[in-house]
Amino acid sequence: MNRAEPNILILGIGNVLWADEGFGVRVVERIARQYRFADPVRLLDGGTQGIYLVDQVRWADILVVFDAIDYGLPPGTVKLIEGDAVPKFMGAKKMSLHQTGFQEVLALAELLGEPPRHQLLIGVQPVDLDDFGGSLRPEVKAMIDPAIAAARTYLDRFAVAWLPADGTNTTRLDMPHEALDIAVYEAGRPSPEVACRIGDWRVLASRVNG
Repeated sequence: MNRAEPNILILGIGNVLWADEGFGVRVVERIARQYRFADPVRLLDGGTQGIYLVDQVRWADILVVFDAIDYGLPPGTVKLIEGDAVPKFMGAKKMSLHQTGFQEVLALAELLGEPPRHQLLIGVQPVDLDDFGGSLRPEVKAMIDPAIAAARTYLDRFAVAWLPADGTNTTRLDMPHEALDIAVYEAGRPSPEVACRIGDWRVLASRVNG
């Protein structure tokens, strides 16, 4: 690598519509609100894009990923996985399709000869994934700041500067729409009596009636 500084991608993946599935996205959302970075650091809400993230991952020399991971540990536990174990671990016990997709992203980057040289997965053990329209459970929400602290400790070795946000951060990519901001999202959530919490009621009804 001829560049003086490595390309660094800080990535959150998951689905904010399914309770603790949204952990990774909520972490990068908070980072974007509190910090800004100088080039070449990118902050990205990867959502459930899966294979469409491959170009971003290939760009990165250093990859930090936040996600909800079933470690088989007590709910709310944060665990770090580093290096070659990251793609293997993400595929070992999948909870959703986005994990399958991201494992394929890492495999494709490897196949193309451009995988990140350094990889860190910061995962939290979820409490609840079966609450459609739900937000993070308290045990998981409480782990957002510890997850950010873990990322800062890891990136310290690469001399990444976490500067206070000032509204000029150009390294933010595809952050959640303001309507999905966690405070707005939680405040606007309908009650269980008004909205089905286990899926789309129209789909569920068609299965019962069919």
